[in-house]
Amino acid sequence: MAERIAERLRALEDREAIRDLIARYGPLADSGDAAGVAALFAPDAVYAVGGMGEAKGRAAIAALIDGPVHRALMAQGCAHVLTSPAIDLHGDLAKARCHSVVFAREGEGWRAVRVSANLWELARSAQGWWVTRRDNRLLDGSEAAQALLDSRNP
Repeated sequence: MAERIAERLRALEDREAIRDLIARYGPLADSGDAAGVAALFAPDAVYAVGGMGEAKGRAAIAALIDGPVHRALMAQGCAHVLTSPAIDLHGDLAKARCHSVVFAREGEGWRAVRVSANLWELARSAQGWWVTRRDNRLLDGSEAAQALLDSRNP
């Protein structure tokens, strides 16, 4: 009985740690904290951004935040908003699926400029959970984007 309770508690703690990690992404990106964003990822992680290619490793991931496209978006006023993820735990590995919306200031209002499907692959490390891969694809009607959200896909 105590072993089962410990397993359930660990799963709850893992889910909360993963939710917290994903929730940190938007505020870090919107504040321009490139090192903070990169620290969410494992040293050899991959971040595949639909329409923008792949960033491999922390330096390349940080460069996305420090790059001219993101800096121009920040200067305009932006918000990276992520939905609460659906999490599948598999021991020290996990997958999380969610939506993300990037809003940009336009005049006195805001406009959604990017709506995407996200698949986060994560691994437990000695320091806690890290992202090992994030796939972000525009929800443009493509099967590839829809597949990221399909929990039946391994």
